[in-house]
Amino acid sequence: QVQLVESGGGLAQPGGSLRLSCVGSGFTFSHYAMSWYRQGPGNQRDLVATISSADTTNYADSVKGRFTISRSNEKNTVYLQMNSLNLEDTGVYFCHAVRRDSRYWGQGIQVTVSS
Repeated sequence: QVQLVESGGGLAQPGGSLRLSCVGSGFTFSHYAMSWYRQGPGNQRDLVATISSADTTNYADSVKGRFTISRSNEKNTVYLQMNSLNLEDTGVYFCHAVRRDSRYWGQGIQVTVSS
């Protein structure tokens, strides 16, 4: 049974930081590209950051220089370090795994940036 379980969300002030984690199980984690998506109030789910199985990273323009995606294949975990948070970073963050035709989603975790 495949599972992606996110943690680390919550409330942060503008300019603050949060670190999201996503633990995968039930599949060969190291073979998958891992991503974080964000779903805002408009319900569109947008790609935030991706890390390939070879550790190549890509970021949405809105988070470049502020967010860092990383992975530990030993721990079957992908991380999203979020710094200099702003109000527009508020949303539900989803962990995503993809390899060829196989793709999985986590259940999502709320991040709220508010003063």
